[in-house]
Amino acid sequence: MWWNRKCTDANARTFDVIRSRRKSLAIEIQGNGDILVRAPLEISDRGILRFVRDHEDWIEKKLRELKRRQSDLEESEQGQGEKSAYSEEELRELTKRARKILREKTDHYARQMGAEVNRIAIRRQRSRWGSCSSKGNLNFNCLLMLCPDQVQDYVVVHELAHRFEMNHSAAFWQIVENYCPDYRGSRAWLKEHGGRLIARLPEKESRRR
Repeated sequence: MWWNRKCTDANARTFDVIRSRRKSLAIEIQGNGDILVRAPLEISDRGILRFVRDHEDWIEKKLRELKRRQSDLEESEQGQGEKSAYSEEELRELTKRARKILREKTDHYARQMGAEVNRIAIRRQRSRWGSCSSKGNLNFNCLLMLCPDQVQDYVVVHELAHRFEMNHSAAFWQIVENYCPDYRGSRAWLKEHGGRLIARLPEKESRRR
């Protein structure tokens, strides 16, 4: 059971609210900059507004990060076919950010899902956004730092779901949906934009380990 509505905070910023049989509040920044709040059925509108107000700094930070990623993506798309490959400096910076941000996201979702993780590595890959071994070793593509926040979340949840199902069965996708209800939108985003991001990797990166 779930229902949704629109609310406006003290800064006249509109956000969507989706209520469902969940236990906690959560805020998501969508790829288009929209703000989505997921809330338990029983919480009041006042409680939701208070939660949003308390996380105002976090929202502003995420919106700035989204704007930066969108700018990077637009440059990549506009320069397709003529823009040079990512520089070593750019890739190192993306890798540095990924080590911090994706580690935090992995720790967060691993706790929620009860998943055990061994090692986390950040790679420069042409063929994958992430992977999970049977030993619990996770690999993530540094180019995820150019993707929207919810896409990063989806990839992390996807790989953690493999700690329970080392396949892409219906049971696997149910786990993903439990923790990332809008995963289909993230998959569609990667399908539409991912190729252009990966195309700018230097050719030698496809062989890097």
